[in-house]
Amino acid sequence: MLGRVEHACAERGLRLTELRRRVFELIADSTRPVKAYDLMEKVRKQGAGPTAPPTVYRALDFLMSHGFVHRLETLNAYVPCPHPEAEAHGSQFLICEHCQETLELDAGGIADRLRAQAKEQGFEPRRHTIEVYGLCAKCRAAH
Repeated sequence: MLGRVEHACAERGLRLTELRRRVFELIADSTRPVKAYDLMEKVRKQGAGPTAPPTVYRALDFLMSHGFVHRLETLNAYVPCPHPEAEAHGSQFLICEHCQETLELDAGGIADRLRAQAKEQGFEPRRHTIEVYGLCAKCRAAH
């Protein structure tokens, strides 16, 4: 996935600094959504650069603004985007309440309907994140 982010940065003329790269790798390598302070701790332990909160948050802002990672609002945590070559976009997620497995959906029809209904109300949406909580197949089978 990192190669796809590097390629997208090269195509868009973006600078993927070492810290941005490391933050992305830590998020992409995790099996669960990652909180910012957990990222700071991991970066600090690896000695991979400054770990002051503003520095890590700036890296996260860069990654989010270009669609490489998404922030799960209700968890206040980050997940990698499965299609980083796409520009920043609205997202829909299925999140397991038990194990926190997160799956990004490609539900363009939902985004189109939201934009259309917002337009009808005279509202201009800038971004959206839809989070649906429940149990993943593995956790459902275990219970």
